[in-house]
Amino acid sequence: MDNAYVTTPFGRRPMSLGMLASQQLAEEIEPGITRSKWKLFRAICEARPALGVTDRALTVLDALLTFYPADEISENRGLIVFPSNAQLSIRARGMTAATLRRHLAVLVDAGLILRKDSANGKRYARRDRAGEVEEAFGFSLAPLLARATEIEMIAAQVVADRELLRAIKERLTICRRDIAKLITVALEEGVDGDWGKISGIFRDILGRLHRAATIDDLSSVLDDLTMLREEIVNLLNIKTNSNKMIAKESQTERHIQNSNPESIYDFEPALEKEQGAKSAKEIGRRSEAMAGEDRTLQSDGDGREGKGPTKSASTPSGEGGQLKSFPLGLVLQACPEISAYGPGGQVGNWRDLMTAAVVVRSMLGVSPSAYKDACMAMGPENAATVMACILERGGHINSAGGYLRDLTRRAENGEFAIGPMLMSLYRSSSPAGRKAG
Repeated sequence: MDNAYVTTPFGRRPMSLGMLASQQLAEEIEPGITRSKWKLFRAICEARPALGVTDRALTVLDALLTFYPADEISENRGLIVFPSNAQLSIRARGMTAATLRRHLAVLVDAGLILRKDSANGKRYARRDRAGEVEEAFGFSLAPLLARATEIEMIAAQVVADRELLRAIKERLTICRRDIAKLITVALEEGVDGDWGKISGIFRDILGRLHRAATIDDLSSVLDDLTMLREEIVNLLNIKTNSNKMIAKESQTERHIQNSNPESIYDFEPALEKEQGAKSAKEIGRRSEAMAGEDRTLQSDGDGREGKGPTKSASTPSGEGGQLKSFPLGLVLQACPEISAYGPGGQVGNWRDLMTAAVVVRSMLGVSPSAYKDACMAMGPENAATVMACILERGGHINSAGGYLRDLTRRAENGEFAIGPMLMSLYRSSSPAGRKAG
């Protein structure tokens, strides 16, 4: 074997432990292993940063490989190339002798080639009578063959990281664009929300980006931007869904007034049985009275309706002020457990949610009077939403009845809003929230 013994460099070039380790590694080549020299060279180019070589050093390695007589590097064909400096300089794009020596040293230090110097430092081959190379002195490519699998794995990882980095940057660009334009449309349309604070958070997240950002840095920024985009979309969806619900409930009010003036609980016998027909009708009359007040507030000076902001009939006025309602879809996303208690094991509309809330009320030991007071203070839809939230947080609440009465008292005093509780549950139930938790 060409590399069966330790060799030291010629002249004043020092020996190092790294050279010794490379020589020992080169002796551990697996029998029969071969590699295409150009495919292996492309892998080295991909893995260049990890291998610690420069692009000029790769130019020299490219030139050295051209002196290997076959396309496949194999131990059986020999692993020594022995070009003169003049020939090597020509194939290295006219590189000067001093520059050649410097970059050859880089390849040796990186453990990609070995020096096998002759007694006088010349590079040559001694052949037998048949013309076969018997012994050669020059540069050994044995480390390339010994480290072929390692180099290919490093190259594959570099390629995968580059593709991942490209994908993350692409997603990051799209997410930045989405957030910027969503904030703009929210400001132009006058959507409720602290958009100045949201814009500040957006700027702070972008401030963490820098030119030398790693995949981990970009992934962290992308996760935060994705969560911020979800929050913004939720706020805009709440606005959109609220407008749709207002229009739908306005039509429902006219239908109820023409066909059945009784409470919406006429379609919910379980709740009426629990609370009593008188209580249900009282809630219905209160809701319709507030709906009439809403229409009065919506009228302009000429007595026409439809001017100015509209309010949902399911947004009652408690003694302490207005309590904002939220779309059913958002409630079900934030509180998915309530669906199992609806008719047929699902909740498809507000009536199903209120029916499920009565079942949950009984299951959690909340008294009918406590739930009746909550309906009076918050409105039936909001009371059902609160019951869904209590069910979702059941493991953290010792007394569901006492907790509901406390929320009812705060709602009557204008000190309670469903939004923070609902959005907290929504974030914790979303995939991004579970990941963060």
